[in-house]
Amino acid sequence: MTPEFAYLLKVNVAFVLFYAFYRLFFYKDTFFKLRRAILLAFFGLALFYPLLNIQDWVRQQEPIADVIYMYSAMLPEATAKADAAASVDWYGWLLGSLGFIYWGIVAFLCGRFLVQLSSILWLAHTSERVVIHKTPVYALRKAAGPFSFFRMVFLHPESHSDKETDEILTHECTHVSQWHSIDVILSEMMCMACWFNPFVWLLKREVRHNLEYLADNTVIQSGYDSKSYQYHLLGLAHHQSVTTLYNSFNVLHLKNRIMMMNKKRSPGIVRTKYLIFIPLVGILMLLSNIEAVARLTVRLANEATVSNAMVTATGILVDETGQPLIGASVVVKGGKEGTITDRKGAFSLEVPANAILRCSYQGRESQEVLVADMTNNTHLSLSSKSREMNEQVFTVVEKMPSFPGGDAELLKYIATNIKYPKESQDNGEQGRVICSFIVGRDGSVNNPEVLRGVTPLLNEEAVRVINTMPRWNPGMQRGKAVAVKYTVPITFRLKSPVVETKEETLTVVDVMPQYPGGDHELLKFIAQSIKYPTDAQEAGVQGRVICSFVVDKKGNIVEPKIIRGIDPSLDAEALRVIGMMPRWTPGRQDGKAVRVLYTVPITFRLQ
Repeated sequence: MTPEFAYLLKVNVAFVLFYAFYRLFFYKDTFFKLRRAILLAFFGLALFYPLLNIQDWVRQQEPIADVIYMYSAMLPEATAKADAAASVDWYGWLLGSLGFIYWGIVAFLCGRFLVQLSSILWLAHTSERVVIHKTPVYALRKAAGPFSFFRMVFLHPESHSDKETDEILTHECTHVSQWHSIDVILSEMMCMACWFNPFVWLLKREVRHNLEYLADNTVIQSGYDSKSYQYHLLGLAHHQSVTTLYNSFNVLHLKNRIMMMNKKRSPGIVRTKYLIFIPLVGILMLLSNIEAVARLTVRLANEATVSNAMVTATGILVDETGQPLIGASVVVKGGKEGTITDRKGAFSLEVPANAILRCSYQGRESQEVLVADMTNNTHLSLSSKSREMNEQVFTVVEKMPSFPGGDAELLKYIATNIKYPKESQDNGEQGRVICSFIVGRDGSVNNPEVLRGVTPLLNEEAVRVINTMPRWNPGMQRGKAVAVKYTVPITFRLKSPVVETKEETLTVVDVMPQYPGGDHELLKFIAQSIKYPTDAQEAGVQGRVICSFVVDKKGNIVEPKIIRGIDPSLDAEALRVIGMMPRWTPGRQDGKAVRVLYTVPITFRLQ
């Protein structure tokens, strides 16, 4: 569910609840001013309560996501594919079609609104402005029902006696002085935006009725005879309205108006029932944000469960070229556990699941890595300290360096020049190589290194492509060119398994696919695997990435994609976590394993 759809759903659910609440508690009383305030509050709260939620409070209580590498900048993921297969996004096509229908009807209603507005303005332009009983009015040329719109009162003087004219002007001046046209316009706009919701149209009707009750009540309180005024209304009932956009003297349901004029005034103590509206708003806010509260509860429970769990961390330490580092030190940060790498640069160490490993080697820069982010035999590169120490290398500057032509050209360059090693394809080797480099003050690309590798061959190919890059536009800090560290992820992906084009992908089946251990373990896996890119944190980028994937007949995760993204680095991180998932238990329909489309939201939230 996209944020836009969720917002629209919450707004319309609120309208349903508000209308039921209004009919239950306020429909029959005579506190017309209070009723007007409540009706306007309905519209305002329905629009803004999904935005003014308690997730900010939840965010303050929720621990920040752990980060392992302090990436200076993260580009959209560049992928080297052995082969790729195209597919039709039917789900996206359906959503796009529904969106087209929705906006088409909205456009039609907006057009109708503009036509009605134009007709009123044209009528004001073509009518003579006169003063009747000290009140400026627009004299209609033809017999028609009197009405008002904002500060304009329209009347056909020849159709009414002096007494009737006084009643009409008192009525319409009430609409004018109390700015009732604002209520009318607001209710019309709500109907245009939520045209599919019948309760919005019902609320619009209640708004119009209550405005007429207010004006009728003013006429009666001004000393005019109630019975005579009611007969006058009945005599004007035959007049037809040109539009529904204005406040009309006689077009609304006369039976209800007459009944309300003859109704006994409600006791003042009854006003206290309007306080019931306050807990209704509180309940609506709580229901709107129950997802955030539930997410916090689950996360805290997961942290309490796994914080003291012991796991075996394995990895391989290499240099810039992918050669193993023998005898490198690997210790638990803040602890006493540690080991050294063997002849292949490999290490194995039993540590807490939430531990941070510090890897170091003489003459090379140390590196820290979060155990929860490691996979089996993770390749970690320790860069040489041969850089010029007198030149400061920035990670974030006022103007970041850029590839000639921008990010799109950079991705195009990598895709064109990358070569998937034949030996790696034959061995089924694939994965993402995280490379960093320094864009010097002259735009040159220096010191490429592998922050996280896959295999020596793939690491070397990624470094080779970076070394072939042309000069960049250098980064600028306080008007001067400076050296800036940049990070690029390059993914090597083999051809996906061939899927029969006639094979159907279902969304709902008898037995839905399941992550090993259930939803609790899925949430635990995502919480342990996700890492918040540093550039996104520094830029204050946060939100929810909606990912979809297909669980095939064998339980494999295939066809991962972003349904709704936020930022390239966050989108890439979400896809990385999805790609790391183990096999699921496949879904079943009529006792047979089938392909099932699954959707997972991954939330990135700053503290």
